[in-house]
Amino acid sequence: MTSLVLAMAGWLAGDAAMTRAAYLVLEVVGWYALIPLSLASLLTGLVQSLGSRWGLFRHYWILTKLAMNLVAVGVLVLYMQTLGYLATLARNATSPADLNLLRSPSPVLHAGAAVALLLTALVLSVVKPRGLTSYGNRKAHP
Repeated sequence: MTSLVLAMAGWLAGDAAMTRAAYLVLEVVGWYALIPLSLASLLTGLVQSLGSRWGLFRHYWILTKLAMNLVAVGVLVLYMQTLGYLATLARNATSPADLNLLRSPSPVLHAGAAVALLLTALVLSVVKPRGLTSYGNRKAHP
């Protein structure tokens, strides 16, 4: 959510200093919070699924969350190149044209998609929709 607020501030700010600051902070938050926490989320999800009665391959909702997490981590790692470019541009911006390049909706769209994925994962974790995989059916009915 913080990344979404920062991205919106950078995109919509009329103040050049605010735009610069938002993109510089987005890069720091990405490398030192989002990347480590997303990897921790992936690791803890794997450990919990393997150590619980739910299993990793028994239920479709768990596989869906795993796939979402893998895709999100991959997109985040790739998107950090764009955030690095925007942060470098913010550091070196000397003209209003440079600042106009910074005002991109891309960080807002990516952060919004991340929030949507997190909410979807939350709903899946709470609701736990029925549906066993073929492996889960074999384990449930030997």
